[in-house]
Amino acid sequence: MNVKEASILTGVSTDTIRYYEKEGLIPVIERNNVGNREIDEKIVRRINFAKQMRAAGMAVKALKEYVDLVDDAEDNSEQQKQLLNDQLTEMEERRDDIQFAINHLKYKLEHYDDHMRATEDELHELEKK
Repeated sequence: MNVKEASILTGVSTDTIRYYEKEGLIPVIERNNVGNREIDEKIVRRINFAKQMRAAGMAVKALKEYVDLVDDAEDNSEQQKQLLNDQLTEMEERRDDIQFAINHLKYKLEHYDDHMRATEDELHELEKK
């Protein structure tokens, strides 16, 4: 399939696919006899993986490091697992921070009429001074 078809299939823009290739997040895409990129199922899987990890906040550098380990012929499964584990820990910390903020907002909404409105008004008055 070509880049446009892969873009439609994965939901990743053609520009992003080219960026992933340039940064080494996906393998170099072979070209057919007229110079068009030919994307196979392996590359589609890599595009989807990169998309998921980037959406979850994984840095390009960390993703590149992981992909390089996967593509390396040597057995480096422990390094791969460590990198994935580190990333999981970071994602869980971000999730916990987001959950704390969600809980705080829910509390504010649930208690807005009780006392949050008065507290917000008080803060607004202090800002005026």
